[in-house]
Amino acid sequence: MPKLTLEKVALINQSDSYITLPTDIGNIEPLLFEANINPSFVIRKRKDSKLMAVLTPQIILRMYNEESFPIRTPSYIPQISAFYLLNKKNILEYTVLFGRLAHHSNGQDGDFYRDDGSINLESGNFSTNFIELGLIQTGYSKKLKALKSFKSSFEIHPKYWMQKELQGLYSGLRWHNAFTSLKFPINRAANQDRAKFSLKAETVFMLDNYNDLKMFDLDRINAKLTFYYHPKFFEDIGFFIQFYHGMDYYNIYFQHQVSVIRLGIMTEILRF
Repeated sequence: MPKLTLEKVALINQSDSYITLPTDIGNIEPLLFEANINPSFVIRKRKDSKLMAVLTPQIILRMYNEESFPIRTPSYIPQISAFYLLNKKNILEYTVLFGRLAHHSNGQDGDFYRDDGSINLESGNFSTNFIELGLIQTGYSKKLKALKSFKSSFEIHPKYWMQKELQGLYSGLRWHNAFTSLKFPINRAANQDRAKFSLKAETVFMLDNYNDLKMFDLDRINAKLTFYYHPKFFEDIGFFIQFYHGMDYYNIYFQHQVSVIRLGIMTEILRF
């Protein structure tokens, strides 16, 4: 049976580093790959601390399957998160409060709009800052031999933390929910110190008034389902398949609605 710590609870609820294969199925632009570079640096006084922080200099980039294979406007999302152990019933049942302060930009300084009034996707400036506050609850299913984690949080982009061109177009209040299940081998050998399979389901619902959308418009909903497999013959990486539907999360491309199925490889540093 796995054993949890506050650090592991935090890492379960951080996005993993990955790179996709050029086999995307859907309405996204043709890509050679999308990569999420997201190392986690843990800050704490000692291993049994009830309070800890995680610093993540996250970068998402896409290489387009075009002439010269350009990489346009990467997403820079540096963030610092704090986790506080509110309650611990046993080695697997944790209740954790967390907060996050983050910046999201694309490193460009061009005009947001082109002369024809369309958004300048190649060099237009995109920048916003936000906070996220939420709760994490973990548990274990003996029947399924699976560790479970549920996270619910609110993401807030204060009006004056967001560049003026985004105000009214970009959602500044979002409700996140995520469920993660990590399946362990029935007979855990000494070298089976991580989950063989994991499944993560995530939803985001935009709550504020933006882009003239009605309250129950389906464009307010982002949904993602990721299945991950870690084979024995790989030390630190495995394979994943993912379905995503919703607003394009790649900075200034936010007005695009994307539905895509993708394959790739993912680092999985979480050990039990």
